Amino acid sequence: MTPQTPLNGFLDIATEAALAGGAVLQKFWGKLENIQEKRPGDLVTEADQAAEKAVLAVINRHFPEHQILAEESGRQGNRESPYLWAIDPLDGTTNYAHQYPFSATSIALLIDGIPQVGVVFDPFHQELFRAATGLGATRNRQPIQVSQTETLAQSLLVTGFAYDRRETPDNNYAEFCHLTHLTQGVRRGGSASMDLAYIACGRLDGYWERGLSPWDIAAGIVLVQEAGGQVTAYDQSPQKLSSGRLLATNGRIHEALSQELMQVQPLVWNPPSIP
Repeated sequence: MTPQTPLNGFLDIATEAALAGGAVLQKFWGKLENIQEKRPGDLVTEADQAAEKAVLAVINRHFPEHQILAEESGRQGNRESPYLWAIDPLDGTTNYAHQYPFSATSIALLIDGIPQVGVVFDPFHQELFRAATGLGATRNRQPIQVSQTETLAQSLLVTGFAYDRRETPDNNYAEFCHLTHLTQGVRRGGSASMDLAYIACGRLDGYWERGLSPWDIAAGIVLVQEAGGQVTAYDQSPQKLSSGRLLATNGRIHEALSQELMQVQPLVWNPPSIP
C-alpha cells in the first residue's frame, strides 16, 4: 500500500493486526508463567509481549515506512512519517492476569497526530469494534451508535484509576464518589479501550479518566466519535493525547459531566504503606 491508501485500507490492516494480537491472548489465557510488575500495579506478562510481536509483524509487513508507538517496545520506525500506529497489545493486563475476561487488543492509526483509524478486539467475547474517520463505527461489522441517555441521573458511567493513585492526591477517588451519587452507577472496567468501545455501542453513557497513555485511548477515541459521541478534555476543550486525560460521552450528558468533574475537590487522605 502507498501513503495515499484510503482509510478503509488502513482499517483492514488494523483489523488484521488486532485479530493477530487477540489470537495470541487466547493462546496464553490461563497459562501465564511470567507475570512481572513494571511499577506497583502495572503488570506485564509474556502474553503482552507475544501479542505485541504478532501485531508489529502485521504492521511492519504492510507499512515498514511508518512510525510505531507500542506499549511494550516504545517508539520505533521513521520519525519523519506522518503515520503513527499506537498499539496496546493487551489493554487490561491486570484483568487478564487474574483471568477476568475484560481485556482487548487496541490498534490505532494517527495521521499528523490525529487518530483516524481505530480497532479494538475483545477475543474473550469475540467482539470486533472498528471505526475510521468518515466511515462510521461497527461491532462485528454491524453499525453502532452511542446511547440516547439525556441526563446524568439516568446514566451509567465508567472510569479508572491510574497506577500512581497511591502517591498522588489527583487520583480520581473524589470524582468516583461524587458521580456515584449523581448517576445510576459508576463502573471500573480496567481496560480503557474497552470502556470507550462500550461508550461507542451504547452500553455505557460516559467515561472519564486520567493517567492514560496514547495507546490506551487512540483507537477508542475514533470509535466514540464515529458512533456519534463526543471526546474532549475535562473542561470541554480539545482533547490532547499527551495530557493523559479524557472525557468521552454520548454527547447528551457531556456538558453536565464536564461541569461536575470541574467542581470536584481532590480527596485528601494518608494511605497506609503497602508491605
